[in-house]
Amino acid sequence: MSARPGEEAVAEARPVEVGERLDVLDVLRGFALGGVFVSNVYVWMSGRVLRPRLAVQVETDSSWVNQAANELFQFFVNGRFMPIFSFLFGLGFCVQLTRAEKRGTSVVPVYTRRLRVMYLLGLVHLFGIWYGDVLNMYAVAGLLLLLLRERKDRTLLIWAGVLMFAPMLVGQVVQRYGTLLLYGPEAHAAAGEAAKAAAKGMAETRAGIFAGLSGGGYLEWLRANTEAYFLLFFSPMMLTHIGTTVGRFTLGLWAGRKGLFHDVEKNRATLKRLWGWGLGVGLVGSGVAVVAGVLMRKKLLDFQAPWTLVLVPVRELGAVGLATFYVTSLALLFQRERWRRGLMVLAPAGRMAVTNYMSQSVLGMVVYSGVGFGLMGKTGPAVTIALTMGLFCVQVAWSHWWLARYRFGPVEWVWRSLTYGKAQPMKRSGDPRPVTNPVSENPTHG
Repeated sequence: MSARPGEEAVAEARPVEVGERLDVLDVLRGFALGGVFVSNVYVWMSGRVLRPRLAVQVETDSSWVNQAANELFQFFVNGRFMPIFSFLFGLGFCVQLTRAEKRGTSVVPVYTRRLRVMYLLGLVHLFGIWYGDVLNMYAVAGLLLLLLRERKDRTLLIWAGVLMFAPMLVGQVVQRYGTLLLYGPEAHAAAGEAAKAAAKGMAETRAGIFAGLSGGGYLEWLRANTEAYFLLFFSPMMLTHIGTTVGRFTLGLWAGRKGLFHDVEKNRATLKRLWGWGLGVGLVGSGVAVVAGVLMRKKLLDFQAPWTLVLVPVRELGAVGLATFYVTSLALLFQRERWRRGLMVLAPAGRMAVTNYMSQSVLGMVVYSGVGFGLMGKTGPAVTIALTMGLFCVQVAWSHWWLARYRFGPVEWVWRSLTYGKAQPMKRSGDPRPVTNPVSENPTHG
């Protein structure tokens, strides 16, 4: 029987072998995982997004420790780490593309198969564990990234800029003024009144979801989890998030072409310039966003004022700027031996990033849901952040233990086996290889 189109390419492709990895990327991925975990728990898993705004504000203002924790989170963490995760995905695609070119084959068959498996893993995560999954969105955005793989470097940067900022801005304009633009002032006013009337019902819906997530068993969790997904994520606004994600992927693809992290010493001058620009833009953008948020909470600033649309790209600039600052700082510090030894602690967590990402949702369920300890709505900002960081330290330690004995994380093994059409060898042969070896393996690289 003859092979179907693409099967030969899948057979020729293989997982990344020893000697083809860069530890600095795994360190960056591990660092991003920690920040994503804190963000997801603080905003979503702890139930803050579902609770009445007044109750959240009273809790935050209850002590100077909680106030400080909240402001530090908003400035340095919230939305700053997912851009790093997305950037590394695009950089990983560039590595896969380069490897396929060296084999003289197309990257498309293996890459699309990887994304199909990723999409299925995302569905399992989304409907079986936690409604905030990004794997399925990454799979869709990854397919769109294929359209840009042959574009010139300058074109990539232009597309990255447009996609990171335009969809968000357009989405906000449509959300606020779509009815006005399409049907005129009277329809817009009527829609505004209808939205106010629906707000009470929405508050009741959120309260019901909160109760289901925080106080029921697993079946009740699944029901409330699915309802939360369709309430908070599944909407036309999702298209703007996909566009933004493709833009971040594209930035990673450009960096991969330039080899910025394959030879940091050679690109030190470029990375230092990016470090300076990232710090400056990040501080300004984040500062403006945080100040505007405080003024809105105190009702000194009207969020619906037309000029506040400017805050949409400003927030994204702040997030991307600080993300750039974090990435370049770690890459430059990694060149120093003392820092390298310390930062390598994060590498194993980054090598099994998908396993750790999904297990973070399990930990969040155990700690905050009615399935576990039921702490949803019961921990303030400072305790939430400290608890999450402690759990991440446990994840890092577990990653060291696991990769000393096995070649892949559990989910990475499933992903690779389904992608390449056969079970991959899991256990390490002979004595366990130290996890601090300068090379490593990660599913975002092939």
